[in-house]
Amino acid sequence: MTTNYPMTWDLDAIYAGGSSSAAFLAELSGMERDIEALSGELAALPQGAAPSAEQLAGWTATVQSILLRLRQSDSFVACLQAQQMKDAAANGLNDRVKTMAAKFNAALTSYDEKLLRTDEAAWQSWLQSAAAAPVAFVLNERREAAKEKLPPEQEALAGELAVDGYHGWGDFYNTIVSRIRFDAEEADGTTKQLSAGQMFNRLSNSNRAVRETAFREWERVWGEQADLCADTLNRIAGFRLKLYGKRGWTARSAEAGRPAHASGNAVLKEPLEMNRMSEATLNAMWSAVSEGKPKLVRYLARKAKLLGLERLDWHDVAAPLGQTEKKVAYDEAAAFIKEQFNAFSPDLADFTEMAFKDAWIEAEDRPGKRPGGFCTSFPKSGQTRIFMTYSGTPDNVSTLAHELGHAYHQHVMNDLPPLAQEYAMNVAETASTFAEMIVADSALEAATGRDEKLALLDEKLQNAVAFFMNIHARFLFETRFYAKRAEGMVSQEELSALMEEAQREAFSGALGELHPHFWASKLHFYLTDVPFYNFPYTFGYLFSGGIYAIAKKAGRSADADLLAHATGEGSTFAARYVALLRDTGLMTVEELAEKHLGVRLDQPDFWRQAVSLLLEDVDAFLAITEE
Repeated sequence: MTTNYPMTWDLDAIYAGGSSSAAFLAELSGMERDIEALSGELAALPQGAAPSAEQLAGWTATVQSILLRLRQSDSFVACLQAQQMKDAAANGLNDRVKTMAAKFNAALTSYDEKLLRTDEAAWQSWLQSAAAAPVAFVLNERREAAKEKLPPEQEALAGELAVDGYHGWGDFYNTIVSRIRFDAEEADGTTKQLSAGQMFNRLSNSNRAVRETAFREWERVWGEQADLCADTLNRIAGFRLKLYGKRGWTARSAEAGRPAHASGNAVLKEPLEMNRMSEATLNAMWSAVSEGKPKLVRYLARKAKLLGLERLDWHDVAAPLGQTEKKVAYDEAAAFIKEQFNAFSPDLADFTEMAFKDAWIEAEDRPGKRPGGFCTSFPKSGQTRIFMTYSGTPDNVSTLAHELGHAYHQHVMNDLPPLAQEYAMNVAETASTFAEMIVADSALEAATGRDEKLALLDEKLQNAVAFFMNIHARFLFETRFYAKRAEGMVSQEELSALMEEAQREAFSGALGELHPHFWASKLHFYLTDVPFYNFPYTFGYLFSGGIYAIAKKAGRSADADLLAHATGEGSTFAARYVALLRDTGLMTVEELAEKHLGVRLDQPDFWRQAVSLLLEDVDAFLAITEE
């Protein structure tokens, strides 16, 4: 694929030399010294003594400096590992960064305990200082969270043990993925060995015979690895449950936790707090999603009919309609995305051009890369990097837009203090999904022919199915898996049964053949930094959908008051959207929605409106496919 834009990223602009970079090794050594010095200063405070305002300010400055560099280092290693899964040196660097992160987290635990020692009057006074005021919300959040953890030395020990235990199991899963290969039959009858990332792209091929064969091979290979994956998943979950129990995070204690994040389910306590949202908001969201599913079932039934099937199987859901698949050249995709972004925000379009031109995107289709796509930030350098495998499918174009949305979110926050840049996954998914919607909606509006409109409507509704059904299946599976894991180890057969049960329920029985080994193939279940890597996606999809609908429907009287609140007098929506993004690290999602949109997220009304608006495409799809 010949392009004007580079299809491999430039990591040398961050640290020259790849996994043998001398500059990166120097960065790590400097951080190690600073972490050790911070730990020593914190330990030197006499037992029971309250820190001075000067000490708090100094420690907070050091914490933010280390945080900035640690995020950058973690991102660099993640990029090295993703571009070549068998880079042994990168794996060694990953171990070093994780060890360093554990020591930093131990220092943070001690730091948080020192925040607790400050009496309330002194605390409130210090929060008004220049050192604390810009990140007062985060500091308060850390201080409150410290009340519900183990003593600092025990939390530090747990963190140290997690490097070779908890996080080690997550790394082991990556090793499994890096070793597996899939047999793929080519058009000339030869068989080619593909990596997981390359094989995954075949699962959405327009030719049903190709994707069915690919799915059989996908299930076969993951079935062969199921015993290792089951051991890995059980150990990750077991560690979490044991730590939660030691902290006293039972269902009863979780229910009595902080009002902003209170959860009656102990397993959900950590992911809800990490996403700065309440269980009431989560329940209101899922309730609205469930109410909207019957409409999506009608879409799935019609799609099955168009494909000549009685019911869709798992590998048919993401299939494009028709027998020919248009390939979109990389430069063509870049131009299209920039054009649609520019209609919303010239600043977003300019940023996107910079990302393509300056080689911030790794898109080359080659063996050895990890599957999937991601965007990661280098806050010290003020840059981001996007990873994916681009093969020219419409889904690849959507992924590009999605990841560029992530990158833009970080871009508009680069001048904020490091602690204020620590936004949660659910609002991170809001920015990325919003960008994806801009591209999809603009393309649909510009479409002229029936077949083009049908294909674009189908792509948009595939997203709705993913966020309303696929993600819900993951949430149901993970919730039920943790309940069973609390009673003991869960076998691979039980895991597959739980997965199929969750898929049947989440898809409202609309599918024929299911994907029993989805739990083995999906990286998100094995991520140790973020538990329950599922519901934030649906939150982001619906939240961004609601925001986007407000912007689009300015002329409708039903939305006039809400739009005025959202945009502010005399300012563009794009500017107000940036203001919302910049606040994502400084308040709960409920506070964010109230401040910028004037809505309550713990009530179903906003979610129902978002679901209804996003599913308007079903009506258009059914109308255009009427015989």
